[in-house]
Amino acid sequence: MTESTTDQQLTETRRKEIFFALVYAQDYGIDVARSRRLMVERFNVSESQVRQIEREGMENQWPPLE
Repeated sequence: MTESTTDQQLTETRRKEIFFALVYAQDYGIDVARSRRLMVERFNVSESQVRQIEREGMENQWPPLE
């Protein structure tokens, strides 16, 4: 399975869940690089997916940013 195929399988709900967990981790003092690695491990996604989700969440002001 290619990474792009995996990207397509993540629902918006799942991407928002990952984004929320990422922001939450950073809000509680975990640095950006470590928080990304934690999301890779926790949600079984690639780091590039986490970065993409991070960008999408910031652009769309997903919770908890709203």
